[in-house]
Amino acid sequence: MKLLVIEDEAELSKSICAYLKNDNFICEAAYDYEEAVHKVRTGDYACVLLDISLPLGNGLNVLRELKKLGKADGVLIISAKNSLNDKVQGLNLGADDYLTKPFHLPELSARVAAIIRRKTFDGKNRIVTDDLVIDIQDKVVKVKTTTIDLTRKEYELLVYFSGNKNKVVTKEAIVEHLWGDQIDMADNYDFIYTHIKNLRKKLIQAGCKDYIKAVYGMGYKFDTSDDDKRKIKKK
Repeated sequence: MKLLVIEDEAELSKSICAYLKNDNFICEAAYDYEEAVHKVRTGDYACVLLDISLPLGNGLNVLRELKKLGKADGVLIISAKNSLNDKVQGLNLGADDYLTKPFHLPELSARVAAIIRRKTFDGKNRIVTDDLVIDIQDKVVKVKTTTIDLTRKEYELLVYFSGNKNKVVTKEAIVEHLWGDQIDMADNYDFIYTHIKNLRKKLIQAGCKDYIKAVYGMGYKFDTSDDDKRKIKKK
């Protein structure tokens, strides 16, 4: 999942990005107010880590811009200011959490993961789709009792699809969400097809239904509509 780290201290920003990368997050960085506003206007993120004190502007105005645009990105404010007013103002503007510097990187990662769970998966640690179970905390995927050995990108793809059940996601959205600035947005997305093909193969071989459908000319859909219909009938 893609994160935006808005932090003017370059070394701290690099440390945060390096640590979160080990937790399977893709990080983009912004070092001042103008760069931050540009990124939130042009991109979508699972969570934005937002420092209040920024060169060229106030971080709270970046939060205001996010809300004005109607973005659903989670927001974790990180700031050296241990001011109750800043904390209250940020939360009232729509931030999801607040962390005061200095902080431990494991706590930062845990708070980011908690925000994403709340906003994307209703606070659950496990995503269950019939016999398919994704344990977000332990990053384990099972079909019934069989554990599926997925690559990092296959796992990220599956979590992304599961967070967008029954929605068409474009190839461009998949690339932006899973690779961010780390890849050139070229016209050819054949590498996505390869990842999805391998993911589908592993799931089907384990006895999972083939939920991932290609939508011609548009992208892909994690289609659980048949399962949903059966649940309604049972009721």
